[in-house]
Amino acid sequence: MGGSGGGYNNPPKTLKQLEQEKENRINHEKFDADLNQYIKEHFQRINSRDVEGINKHLETLKKALEKDIEGFVDLKFGGSVNKSTYSTGISDVDMLVQINNSQLSTAKPNEVLQLFKEQVQKRLPKTDVKIGKLALTVKFASGHEIQLLPSIKTETGYRIPRPGENKWSNTIRPNKFAEKLTNVNKANSNKLVPLIKLMKNINSTLPKHRQLSGYHLESLAIDAFKNPANTPKTYKGMVEHFCRHAERAVLNPITDSTGQSVHVDTYLGNAKSSERQRASNTFKQVLKRMEIANRANSLDAWKEILSGK
Repeated sequence: MGGSGGGYNNPPKTLKQLEQEKENRINHEKFDADLNQYIKEHFQRINSRDVEGINKHLETLKKALEKDIEGFVDLKFGGSVNKSTYSTGISDVDMLVQINNSQLSTAKPNEVLQLFKEQVQKRLPKTDVKIGKLALTVKFASGHEIQLLPSIKTETGYRIPRPGENKWSNTIRPNKFAEKLTNVNKANSNKLVPLIKLMKNINSTLPKHRQLSGYHLESLAIDAFKNPANTPKTYKGMVEHFCRHAERAVLNPITDSTGQSVHVDTYLGNAKSSERQRASNTFKQVLKRMEIANRANSLDAWKEILSGK
C-alpha cells in the first residue's frame, strides 16, 4: 500500500493578522520600556536616605558609648550600609562597635549589650532602646532605627556575639562579603545593588514567616548574577531572573563567606526543609503573577507586585 508523504503548509497570514501582530509587538515593547523606567524610578525612591540625619544620630551614639568606657570605642558601618544595599524604612543601619583595649574586651556579650543600653539611655532617656539576640536597637523619633553590634577586634578580623550562647563568635571578616558584592555589582553595570534594594522592599511586605533575611537576599543575588555574560541587563529582566534563580537556590544552604557561621541561611534548616519549600513557593507565586502581568502588558499589575500588594 503506497502513499505520498507531505506536510500541510500554514495558510498565509491575512493583512489584518499581520497588522494585529505588529500592534501587539509595539504594545509589548512600550510596556517593557515603561516598566523598566518605573522600576528605575522606584529604585531611586527607595534609595534615598537622610545621610545627614543618620550621621548626627551616630555621632550622638558614639559619644554615649565612649563616656565612662576605658580604652577606644569606634563605630564602623556594617550590614546593609557598608554593602550599599540600605533601603530607607526597611534595612537597619547596622554598626559594628569596635572595642579595642578596653575593660569590655574580656566581658561577655550580654554584659556589653547591657552596658551599651545603659550608656545610650543616659544620654537619650526618651529614646526607645532594646537589647536583641545579637545587637542593641535604638529607634529614634526621626524614624531611623540603628542597630549597634558589639565586636571584639582581633589580629585577623572581629568576633561578634554568638546567637543564643552569650559567647563571642569565631573571627569573622565582614569586609570580605562587602568586597564580593561590590565586585559582582560592578560586573553587572552597578545594577545589582538597586535590584537587592528592590527585593528587600518586596520581601518586607511578606508575612513575617515568609520573609528572608537581608543577608540571605544579598547572597542569593550574588549567586544569581556571578556570571553577568549570561544574565539579563534590564531592570525587569533582572527582577525576573533573580526570582527564578531564588526559587531553586533557596532549597539548599549557601556557604557563609564571612566566617560568621557555616551557612548564611541556617534559619531555614537543612536542604529541602519545609521552611525552604515555603520560601521557594513564595518566589514561584511572585513569578506567576509576573507572567500574568506580562501577558496582559499590565504596568499596574507589576506596580502591585513591586509594592507587595
